[in-house]
Amino acid sequence: MSTDVLEEGRSKQRLGIYAAIAGFLLFSMIQFRDGPFIRPHPAFWRIVLGINLIYELAMVFLLFQDLNTARGYMVLLDSNLGVPLPEKNYAEDCSLSWMTIWNALDIFCVAHALGWFGKALILRDYWFCWILSIAFEFAEYSLEHQLANFGECWWDHWVLDVLLCNWLGTYVGMKTCQYLEVKHFSWQNIRPFSFGSSKLAMRRKKNESIDDSTGQNQPTTQTVPDSTVAKKPKRPGAIRRNTKRVLKQFSPHDFTKFEWAGTSSFTAYFTVVLLLSVFLAAELSPFYLKFLLWMEPSHPFVVARLVGVFLCGLPAVRELYQYMNDSRRAVRMGQHTWLLLSTICTELLVIIKWSRGQFPEPMPGHIKVFLGTISVLLVVYPTVKFGVPEARRYLLRSHKKKTTKVQ
Repeated sequence: MSTDVLEEGRSKQRLGIYAAIAGFLLFSMIQFRDGPFIRPHPAFWRIVLGINLIYELAMVFLLFQDLNTARGYMVLLDSNLGVPLPEKNYAEDCSLSWMTIWNALDIFCVAHALGWFGKALILRDYWFCWILSIAFEFAEYSLEHQLANFGECWWDHWVLDVLLCNWLGTYVGMKTCQYLEVKHFSWQNIRPFSFGSSKLAMRRKKNESIDDSTGQNQPTTQTVPDSTVAKKPKRPGAIRRNTKRVLKQFSPHDFTKFEWAGTSSFTAYFTVVLLLSVFLAAELSPFYLKFLLWMEPSHPFVVARLVGVFLCGLPAVRELYQYMNDSRRAVRMGQHTWLLLSTICTELLVIIKWSRGQFPEPMPGHIKVFLGTISVLLVVYPTVKFGVPEARRYLLRSHKKKTTKVQ
C-alpha cells in the first residue's frame, strides 16, 4: 500500500499534508486542555481548537507569501482554482418588481438566515445581533468601491437582508437559546442503558440481602433453570427513552444566558465594541479572501472557513463572557478566545498585504466623513459616559482630602 502511495506522483504531497494534519489533530484531541464545553465530548472541542491552530499557522505562512504564490498553492489543493472570476453586482436593476425580487431570492438568502442563526447561538443577545446586522450593512455600503459583490439595492439591504433573512435567523436562534436555557437536563441521574434489566437486578440484590439477614437455617429451595423462567417482556417505550438519552448527549450540559450590559462600565463598553469589531472583521474577511484567491462563494474552502469560525466562536465567546463577568473562576481569557482573535487579526494582515494594487478606486469622500463620524462618536460617548463622572469623583475626593488636612 505504501508503494502505491509513493507512486502516485503529485497526489503524494496532498496525502502527506493530510496525514500530518490528521496526526496533529490526534495529538490535539489527547493533549490539549479542555474548553468550556463538555458536550458532545471535550475531545471534540479539543479537535476544534487544533483545527483553529492549523488554520492560524497556514495564514501565518501565507502572510509571508506574495499573492501569485498563494494562488499557486491553492491550485495544488484544488486544480479547478487559479482562474480569475468576475464579481457579481446585485445593484444593476433596483426596480421594485416581482421579477427583480424573484431574481434576488437565491441560495444566499438561506445562507444569510443560517449565518445569523449561528451568530445568535454565539452572542445570545437580541440587541447585539441587531447592531451587528445593521453595522454589516453599513460596512457593505462603505466598501462597494472595492468589491462589486457588496453593491445591492436599498430594499435588498434593509428589507431582504435585515428585516427578512437576518431577523428570521436571529429569531430562531434566540428561541433556541431560550429553549436550551429553560430546559434542564439532569445528567447526573441518567442510569446506564439497561433496557429494563437494572430494576430486575436491584430486586435480585434486595432479595439476596434479605436472605442473608434471616440466617443460614432457611430451607433450600430448588433452583429453576433459566430456560423455564418466562422472560420479562421489554417495555415498548424503553428503546425510545434510551434513544432520547443518546440524543441528549449532543445537547448542552448547561446553557448560560449572556447579558453583555455594554453601557454599565467602561470595561463592558470596550469589550462590546471590541467584539463587534472582531465579528465585523470575521464577516468581511471571507469576501476579500475569495476575491483575492479567485474562489467561488460556494467553494468548499469558503464554506469550511465559515463553519470553522462558527465552531471556534462558540467556546471563544463563552470564555470571553466568563472572563469579563466571573473573574474569580476565570483568571485569564481562554485559549479559544486568544487563538480565534489572533486568527482574525492574521487574516486582516494577509488581506491588507495582498490588497496592494488590487483596489485602485479611492474611497469616496462621503464614506470618509461617515467613518470619521462613527469613530468620533465611539470615543466621545465613553468619555462623557464614564470619563467625566470619574473625573468629578476624583476631584471631589481630592477636595475632601485637602479639607480634612486643613481641619
